[in-house]
Amino acid sequence: MASGGARPVLIAGGGIGGLAAALGLAQKGIASILLEKSATLGEIGAGIQLGPNAFHAFDYLGVGEAARGMAVYVDQMRLMDALTAEEITHVDLGEAFRARFGNPYAVVHRGDLHGVFLRACRGHALIDLRVSSEVLGYDQDGSSVTAHLATGDRVTGSLLIGADGLWSNIRKQVTADGPPRVSGHTTYRSVIPTEEMPEDLRWNAATLWAGPKCHLVHYPLSGWKVFNLVVTYHNDAPKPVAGQPVSEAEVMKGFTHIHPRAQKLIRHGKNWKLWVLCDRDPTERWIDGRVALLGDAAHPMLQYFAQGACQAMEDAVCLSHMLGSHPGDHASALEQYRAQRFPRTARVQLMSRAIGEHIYHPAGEHARLRNAIMGAKTSEDWYRDLAWLYGGTGLEG
Repeated sequence: MASGGARPVLIAGGGIGGLAAALGLAQKGIASILLEKSATLGEIGAGIQLGPNAFHAFDYLGVGEAARGMAVYVDQMRLMDALTAEEITHVDLGEAFRARFGNPYAVVHRGDLHGVFLRACRGHALIDLRVSSEVLGYDQDGSSVTAHLATGDRVTGSLLIGADGLWSNIRKQVTADGPPRVSGHTTYRSVIPTEEMPEDLRWNAATLWAGPKCHLVHYPLSGWKVFNLVVTYHNDAPKPVAGQPVSEAEVMKGFTHIHPRAQKLIRHGKNWKLWVLCDRDPTERWIDGRVALLGDAAHPMLQYFAQGACQAMEDAVCLSHMLGSHPGDHASALEQYRAQRFPRTARVQLMSRAIGEHIYHPAGEHARLRNAIMGAKTSEDWYRDLAWLYGGTGLEG
């Protein structure tokens, strides 16, 4: 399957997962054509959190140094009670954490991370990046797969990787399981210039304020120039929405019951935009002959474990490893990729939902139980709890 005369692998989607897959394949000597529907390659959104497993993936994909250069390293993950403004617990992310997992915990701007992958892909002769190339579907025979583009063009390759996100056209054909599940949780995003962030909350921490049916998350970004602010309200929103501008007054509706110190954060936000969160139930149907799903196309998850981008990068590591290890035998490679990745990503999908219910949004006795259980844990306890997640590269089950 090396590049010498073999057909390239087609990748639908130019987000972090698609670019990571192209890079992983290139390192195995496998050429790819990446087909992105937008007219430009870029990323919207603000901050994302990166566990040590993301850095394991960066290193495997050859962008570890560049990724480390643009990350902000936080000292703690901090859990606050949004009703009392008191700390429930925190996880130290310093030397002991790094020693345990071999890599740090960091936060980055999504666009900066996308840029790291994009620059690496543009610099590689085996990667052909094409924009304005939305893949609507595919057909295949015994020797190749052909992507059908919205332009009417067709592109033929050896395999097709569907890395085209939550509303994946490739998934429609592979899995045919209908639209994503609407969670009823609405997320509002903003960024606050650091000088406008309340001084007593300028913590070098990934901070979560947990309240009844709502939560707030903030952390520093872009060399401490801004704070990322994401607030979520469980308001039973019925329909998917993405990136819609919204007023501060509308954001505040879901947070009138929390402590003034936490409310103050929302008043400092500007240019709010809302997303209604969606995910899917886990399914093992990721493969159709020469076609495989990756990232949100395979296993979209709620944001509560901060693992969406991390799991997509792990997918890219595993997929490229399997294809590199089984030259000429795509069926074995894709099946081993699916078998390896499905249990882990399904666990993250389901635990993301559970974390929303039991940690982020409980009220009354449920919240008091959360505080008692989580408040009793030491950092060492947390390290043990997180070892299954942060110790992996994507090559483990």
